[in-house]
Amino acid sequence: MRKTQTAATRRPEILENFYQVIIAEGIEGASIGKIAKRMNIHPSLIIHYFKNKKNMTAALADFLIEKYEAPEFLRFDHIEDMEKRFHALMDTIFSFEWSRTIDPGVHFCFYYLSFRNPDIRNRYEHIIRRFRDYLIEEFEGYRQKGIVKMSNTRMAADLIVTLMEGLEFHSHFLSEDQPFEHFADKARELAVKMLTADGITA
Repeated sequence: MRKTQTAATRRPEILENFYQVIIAEGIEGASIGKIAKRMNIHPSLIIHYFKNKKNMTAALADFLIEKYEAPEFLRFDHIEDMEKRFHALMDTIFSFEWSRTIDPGVHFCFYYLSFRNPDIRNRYEHIIRRFRDYLIEEFEGYRQKGIVKMSNTRMAADLIVTLMEGLEFHSHFLSEDQPFEHFADKARELAVKMLTADGITA
């Protein structure tokens, strides 16, 4: 029982430190030795739990799924007014806080890895599809109440996810030192108009 409890606490602790080392050093520089040094433990302990960096990277992808789903961000059941709930959702998913659920540097590290590693691609695709499916369900509820006018809620969710992901691209390359919120607010306004305007049937 003691072994199980140790693994249950040690593995997430190691993954959290792996995550922090990737933020500081990038995926290429995130060695087992650097993680061990950060944790002030012997590298053999990390090897004991994960065997190698490849296994640890796959486990970190699963760890990031839990971070990304961040259920505390997406709880709106306490808002009875459906229109207010819709706007609360849109405010949340276009917020700086939501965009930093996963550090953008780590996010794009795994995006890069997904092109080379089918296992990482499957895990990362799981993150994106789960969130897209959550939006489909939410948008369908708002559509039935006449708030969302787009009939194709799957296309609506795909477009919103794409727009959200593009915010980090804009922030890194095109913002010209403007705060993240400056463009994110405009993107949110555009998204709301797209979802609630009559005549958009895509």
